[in-house]
Amino acid sequence: MKKLSAVFALLLFSFAACAQEIIGKQDVELENDLMTPEVLWAFGRVGGIEVSPDGNTVLYGVSYYSIDQNKGNRDLYLVDINGENGKQITKTAKSEFNAVWRPDGKKIGFLSAENGSVQLFEMNPDGSGRKQISNFDGGVTAFKYSPDQTKILYTKEVALKSKFEDLYKGLPKTTGRINNDLMYRHWDQWVDTYSHVFMADYDGKTISNDIDLMEGEAYQSPLKPFGGIEQVNWSPDSKTIAYTSKKLIGKAASLSTNSDIYFYNTVSGETKNISHGMMGFDVSPVFSPDGKYVAWESMEREGYESDQNRMFIMNLETGDKTYATKGFDQNVGNLRWSADSKKIYFTSDWHGAFQIYAYNIKKADIKQITTGLHDYRSVGVANKKLIAAKQTMSFPTEIFAIDERKGSATQITFTNKELLSRISMGKTEERWMKTADGKDMQVFVIYPPHFDASKKYPTLLYCKGGPQGPLSQSFHYRWNYQLMAANGYIIVAPARRGVSGFGQAWQEQISGDYHGKSMQDYLTAIDEMAKEPYVDEDKLGAVGASAGGYAVYYLAGIHNQRFKAFIAHDGIFNEEAQYLETEEMWFENWDKGGPFWEKDNEVAQEAYAHSPHKLVGNWDTPILIIHSEKDYRVVVTQGMTAFNAAVLRGVPAEYLYFPDENHWILQPQNAILWQRVFFNWLDKWLK
Repeated sequence: MKKLSAVFALLLFSFAACAQEIIGKQDVELENDLMTPEVLWAFGRVGGIEVSPDGNTVLYGVSYYSIDQNKGNRDLYLVDINGENGKQITKTAKSEFNAVWRPDGKKIGFLSAENGSVQLFEMNPDGSGRKQISNFDGGVTAFKYSPDQTKILYTKEVALKSKFEDLYKGLPKTTGRINNDLMYRHWDQWVDTYSHVFMADYDGKTISNDIDLMEGEAYQSPLKPFGGIEQVNWSPDSKTIAYTSKKLIGKAASLSTNSDIYFYNTVSGETKNISHGMMGFDVSPVFSPDGKYVAWESMEREGYESDQNRMFIMNLETGDKTYATKGFDQNVGNLRWSADSKKIYFTSDWHGAFQIYAYNIKKADIKQITTGLHDYRSVGVANKKLIAAKQTMSFPTEIFAIDERKGSATQITFTNKELLSRISMGKTEERWMKTADGKDMQVFVIYPPHFDASKKYPTLLYCKGGPQGPLSQSFHYRWNYQLMAANGYIIVAPARRGVSGFGQAWQEQISGDYHGKSMQDYLTAIDEMAKEPYVDEDKLGAVGASAGGYAVYYLAGIHNQRFKAFIAHDGIFNEEAQYLETEEMWFENWDKGGPFWEKDNEVAQEAYAHSPHKLVGNWDTPILIIHSEKDYRVVVTQGMTAFNAAVLRGVPAEYLYFPDENHWILQPQNAILWQRVFFNWLDKWLK
């Protein structure tokens, strides 16, 4: 149940198709210096960072949202790598996405909506000369220029002929769906189309002669829903397209994580699997500039989506593969080669923060470049500098230039400077606590702005989702620590068992054991904080989403009157039902140990015996439940049954339902309602 990264881009694509008015920086009124949901949605969201071919200029996008219009818009900006000469180069009612420099640096290519579909455009680097250069049926979802600038690759959705097509003849208004295998829907969509990689000729002005590299295949590339154009890349000589795909269908696709890296030869048209026999996720290939190597992210075990994310490198002359990060007990991501092909830069989380690292090809060693409590979520290479996106719990994403030798960072964009200057943020504190079994656990505590230690504050235990993955310095646009703190709450966020950044063993301890050590970790964190004189131990709450929602449901049955209010968003309530309701069966099989009907499977039987729904008889504390219709990972009936159980038990409860949202809340007005209901519930029971 990983965090979605590409979904905001997809949302803005849909907004772009129907945009009527230009949405830019939003004015927001402040009654005081505290953050509100409206303030949170007024921040400009920085992303899509691309360094120019000459290494001197950074291209990036900023998305702004209008609550009144209930939609967003994205425009493009430039800034020198030293932070000077910043300027906006688009200002339209049609969002600009996937903006990249043409290899010669003379044009910027980007995607935007035109007549209801997304197409490829080009413009001069100053924003002039905007011109549409594609007219693909059904639009395009992403693209890249070939290094020699004679071709482009692009991705788009392809509908394949149904084996049941004859049964639909003469029934144009029927809404029935016929399925005879699994993976008929995924995350928030019914699987009616497949994302394929295409190649087309490009003469510097127009696009022609496009071909589908995956013609007739019922496979996806990039992998939905998290994969983007980073999973498809050109070789430096423009003769090979490397793409990521899991070439399995139906039940097999539902049970396996085995994606591979495929090389498509642009001359012969032949396709080769270069990661054959590597059974976990293999994604995001990147070629070295000298054309000698390809590197990619790889997981070892089939069916385990939270296995350690490793870096592999293949020598393209010999075919030899090297496990480059062997012995490095951390995950790697966002691989980027140095211009001289001697290093690979990447990001990795460790102890609650994402840092930038460099792998030296010749020495086969890893050097940490940055330090501090922050998240670097991308890295690019410029002239003697690294260009990276940085955020913290108190600071939305901006772009920084990093001195690799010193590790020092200089901010070069200031998108939200004025708004941030008007808001007081609470102090963030890192603590370490001893767990019930004597382990050291990192816990972040976020205090209300203008905190007064002589007063007592209601306090919230934040239960992280995942269940694996980072609990780091993310500036989240729903579960925002500073927004919770601004409403007068102390926030306690423990890096309980299952959180990445503490070694693979710590991360794996939650698999098959959602109910054990991680629950004790949560109780340890809140019990230790309750000892502080400024924490009101009679006004404690617990909140969380997804696996964090599971934790809330479970804690509601075992908390022994610690808490006075609960909030569960998209949480797992009935484990046995969840096993047969969800679609990614590899997740359920790994994290629960297998299906509930395997009576001789001790891990599975232990997991299902501790399903939260079996503890409803102990529920005695007010609970708010939130769920959405288009959530196909944890289906809406999980929230409904939990709410019904609470009402039947006589427990005060509310149910917030969204018919048009998925595992996340993405539309501005829905998000504002979410926040208002969230704090209304907490204030009712904790203040």
